[in-house]
Amino acid sequence: MAKQIDYKRRHMPKQEPFERIKNFDEVALGYTEKLAVEEASRCLGCKKPFCIEGCPVAIDIPGFIKCIVEGDFATGVKKIKETNALPAVCGRVCPQEDQCEIKCVLGKKGEPVSIGRLERFLADWEAASGSTETPEIAPPTGKRIAIVGSGPAGITVANDLALLGHDVTVFEALHDAGGVLTYGIPEFRLPKAIVKREVEYVRSLGVKLYVDYIVGKTKTIDGILKEFDAVFVGAGAGLPWFMEIPGENLNGVYSANEYLTRCNLMKGFRFPEYDTPIKRPSNVAVFGGGNVAMDSARTALRLGADEVHIVYRRSRQELPARLEEVENAEEEGVIFDFLTLPVRLIGNKQGWLTELECLKMELGEPDDSGRRRPVPIEGSEFRMKADAVVCAIGNSPNPLIPMTTPGLEVGRRGNIVADEETGRTSRNGIWAGGDVVTGAATVISAMGAGRNAAKDIHKYLLNKKS
Repeated sequence: MAKQIDYKRRHMPKQEPFERIKNFDEVALGYTEKLAVEEASRCLGCKKPFCIEGCPVAIDIPGFIKCIVEGDFATGVKKIKETNALPAVCGRVCPQEDQCEIKCVLGKKGEPVSIGRLERFLADWEAASGSTETPEIAPPTGKRIAIVGSGPAGITVANDLALLGHDVTVFEALHDAGGVLTYGIPEFRLPKAIVKREVEYVRSLGVKLYVDYIVGKTKTIDGILKEFDAVFVGAGAGLPWFMEIPGENLNGVYSANEYLTRCNLMKGFRFPEYDTPIKRPSNVAVFGGGNVAMDSARTALRLGADEVHIVYRRSRQELPARLEEVENAEEEGVIFDFLTLPVRLIGNKQGWLTELECLKMELGEPDDSGRRRPVPIEGSEFRMKADAVVCAIGNSPNPLIPMTTPGLEVGRRGNIVADEETGRTSRNGIWAGGDVVTGAATVISAMGAGRNAAKDIHKYLLNKKS
């Protein structure tokens, strides 16, 4: 008898909006075992699984889903970890809807299998069971690799090369590991205990980690190469962009990097328990429409703002943020000002922000991104109250490493130029990947770049004479 096709996905429980805006606890509560098995049972087990093609790290998706159906969760975890060192992270923050899930055959007539939620379920099951298994590690090769940055790209390279028997050391500039997972993504979307757990798993493979170590200041890349056989740079994109409009030097104007780092890494939301003060304004405007903008707006609500606005120059249809994050923000009361462009920030005599001046926009012809270009409407200027602005329009890599590494080719926006397939840079013995190459992108794309680089570094090291 043919299997009956179930086109409707099982939705994941989450905190109610009126409750969650009062706390920084995780919004999504995860699948129960019953829900996970029901959702996994929807998978058709395709002979040609297109979902794997959509995954930047090529997880055996039908394989781990079959394990859930059979109740063999431990084997399911092992299957994921064959190619993904951060399943609890990826299950929460990866845009599966644009990658693996968009390839799911069920999505052609109904809703695709909730691959990310099932990945999260297995990772959380492993944590709750307390039975994390360390995979078999290859015999030591005697080769030493330095990794700059402990974000998704760096941790992936560290994991893969450690399993291959290499001696791996990670250098992190901040006082906690995890990169953007720690300083950028809020607690209510990615609890920091989960990041710490994933990092500790990689350390359990023998990876050494040094924090408060600023490569380019503490030691240069060339200095590191005197002690190591290869270097991977995964330093992220920590240099914020501003709109370069009048008034951006007023008090109350933040980059999203500063605003989120104060809250997430430095625990500003728990002041005075943690000694990081953070302003709790009444009227907040967030510029931008990506996930970082949603994170900033939802953080401001939880810090007690009366009104929080997303000010975005295109329409809702063009928002680059994940639909799930947009819907969460809307449920929580964030106000979206679409087709609106800030042109001036206005302050009082004491130098504090009080208002924004904006223009209304309309959409014209598509630009290079394929989205319709916003065009100002003449005479549409208006003002809105704001005592804080968070600018979340993008980031570039910090210039410190390129400035202190002669011969390292850099792109127009300060990104390190690296081969897409291998991560090789213009300097022999130096690889790069993640946001330091692409600019701000997704966690899983950084991990994919890390996997590619790890394969090429391994090949290089095996051919390198001692």
